[in-house]
Amino acid sequence: MYRWYGLAEVPSDWGACVATIGEFDGVHRGHQRVVERAREIGRSRQLPVVAITFDPHPDEVIRPGSHPPLLTTARRRSELLAGLGADAVFVLPFNLDFSRLSPDEFVRVVLSERLHAAAVVVGENFRFGHKAAGDVPMLAQLGEKYDFTAEGVPLLVDDGVTISSTYIRERLAAGDVAAAARALGRPHRVEGIVVRGHMRGRGLGFPTANLETPPHTATPADGVYAGWLTRLDLDGAELSRWPAAISVGTNPTFGAGERTVEAYALDRDDLDLYGTHAAIDFTARLRGTERFDSVEALITQMREDVIKARDLTAG
Repeated sequence: MYRWYGLAEVPSDWGACVATIGEFDGVHRGHQRVVERAREIGRSRQLPVVAITFDPHPDEVIRPGSHPPLLTTARRRSELLAGLGADAVFVLPFNLDFSRLSPDEFVRVVLSERLHAAAVVVGENFRFGHKAAGDVPMLAQLGEKYDFTAEGVPLLVDDGVTISSTYIRERLAAGDVAAAARALGRPHRVEGIVVRGHMRGRGLGFPTANLETPPHTATPADGVYAGWLTRLDLDGAELSRWPAAISVGTNPTFGAGERTVEAYALDRDDLDLYGTHAAIDFTARLRGTERFDSVEALITQMREDVIKARDLTAG
């Protein structure tokens, strides 16, 4: 799989391809259907598939401060898109100059001159160009000019719910990680570097890996969850994986503090993960955050949480 960051990294001798474009935040089931359609066209025409995404999120550039919580990092998006069969992932740096390209300029510069797209597949609500002036019908018109076909894939509706990144963010904000997982097609993942916290968990008998996450990371609502803790290498490949009880919140029993995301690898008190890249996958919500009257009451509840997490992750 090729990964290009910026126009200059696309090989000068790159031939024709099928391109699919989107922010692809989360690479959820709706996105997966768009990529699969691009692959179908690629197979029929014997052409590679290039998935185009953007970094940073366009909203942060166009409306600073409005950045939505991100479901995936750019690296994670690339990994997931490659896993769906994209032959190349093209990350376009999104800045003010880029945002000012007209729809025609965007198509000419990116799709025609650089990628030599023979077909383009997007979601039916895709917008592009300055002030989002371009839509799927305009993309089809420009395709006639620049010699490619264009197709808008209908949005995925499941049990009356339109699957979208916005919907998934709403479910996470409500703590409904199970609904988020159904829409994503996998558990929601939060990544970061394991840092030293107050080390209260170790003193209580439940040592946790405290993640320092990238800015704008989408984390579930405060509470306790069951899931998985995974140690990753620098490229994001999984090295080790453990079932886990996960806490998101400010630890109110010890007074108000910074919001943390931390995971206890079940029955493991021998792990030294400080400084490593790790991921936490959320599979089920156990309860909301509570303030306990004593440390002993907290420990009793934590033991119950561990039992529930063990049952939910068994097998």
